[in-house]
Amino acid sequence: MNCVTSSGLQIVDATTPAVLVLPGPVTRDEVPRLCDEVRAQLEGTGGGVVVCDVGGIGPPGLGVIDVLARLQLAAKRAGGRIRLRGPDPALRALLGLVGLAFDVEGEVEEGEPAGGVEEAVEPGDPAL
Repeated sequence: MNCVTSSGLQIVDATTPAVLVLPGPVTRDEVPRLCDEVRAQLEGTGGGVVVCDVGGIGPPGLGVIDVLARLQLAAKRAGGRIRLRGPDPALRALLGLVGLAFDVEGEVEEGEPAGGVEEAVEPGDPAL
C-alpha cells in the first residue's frame, strides 16, 4: 500500500474565513444542517471563524435570534466562533436586547484601536 505524505505544514489562508450565507427566512428544520455546515467549515479551514452573511435573512425576530444562537453554540463546540456580515440595524438591536454579543465584520474589535488611527503625542507630555 502506498501512502503519499506531504512535507511541511499545510497552507491555510487565515485572512479569508469561510462564509455561510443565510438566505431568506431560515426554518427550524434547516438549523441542524446549518450547524453541521458551520462545524464542517471550521474543521475544513482551521481558521476558527465562520462569517455568517445575514444581509438577506429578512426581518429580524426571535426565530432568527434562535438560529444565530445555535450556530454560535455549534461553532464554539467546534473550537471557533461566527462573525456576522451585513446585519440589519434592527437585528443588531434585537441581539443587544436579548443579550447576545456577536462580532460584526468591518467593526473594530473591543479593546483595539480603529485602523489608521494614531495617537498624537504633544511635546512635553509625560511618558506613561
